[in-house]
Amino acid sequence: MPATRFNPLPGFGLTMGYTLVYVGVIVVLPLAALLVRTLDLTPADFWRLATDPRAMASYRLTFGASLAAAGVNALFGTLLAWVLARYRFPGRGLVDALVDFPFALPTAVAGLTLADLFAAEGWLGRGLAMAGIQVAFTPLGVMVALTFVGLPFVVRTLQPVIEGFDRELEEAAATLGAGRWRTFRSVVAPTLLPAVLTGFALALARAIGEYGSVIFIAGNKPFVSEIAPLLIVIRLEEYDYAGAMALAVVLLAISFLLLITINLLERWSSRFRR
Repeated sequence: MPATRFNPLPGFGLTMGYTLVYVGVIVVLPLAALLVRTLDLTPADFWRLATDPRAMASYRLTFGASLAAAGVNALFGTLLAWVLARYRFPGRGLVDALVDFPFALPTAVAGLTLADLFAAEGWLGRGLAMAGIQVAFTPLGVMVALTFVGLPFVVRTLQPVIEGFDRELEEAAATLGAGRWRTFRSVVAPTLLPAVLTGFALALARAIGEYGSVIFIAGNKPFVSEIAPLLIVIRLEEYDYAGAMALAVVLLAISFLLLITINLLERWSSRFRR
């Protein structure tokens, strides 16, 4: 008879029970409470609150800036991940550590720093203002803040994939006469694409829910630079709980769809790693 492998951890029943209770209390219960409270609204009232002109303007800015920021991160984050994974250079460890800086930095501090940096008299804002480009207190400032907080998601998703890429495939392509561009397009890019899409989706999901780093640089002008999470806070301050819940459910539904998309992309990506 085969020897039974000793497992020092508790059995399946205990660990699964703890997992379900913990996830239920911390995650499922608050979300369920939000949905139950929303059921007090009639479909007509929910639609009216979720689609009023100010809410629609906040959606356009939130999702538009989030898509733009995630796209920028998908491009430049891929280049940064490639450099960190493939090359060794002085200061590489410092650059690698700085990638995680947006994770550790409080978002309010990031927002204050970006607002000061890109203001009309800031270090970067002064030069941009001379070129007729205003960043702080505009929708462009929202995109800058969302790019800042979303960069680590792309880099950290791609970096292990690039490090684990079999270089023999590139060498084989080179021996068959393929140039660098042809090798990248036909060999490297198809392998990296699932990870790039996963990083893009993660950065997008992070950007949609961002609040602290945005409100200081956005200007928060209704119909111009007001994001959806801020509008939820404003509705709560106005004691308009129904309006706040309607907006929250819209963001929750979109975040849930993104979560499903991310899981599907990760499964797709895992097939290329085998």
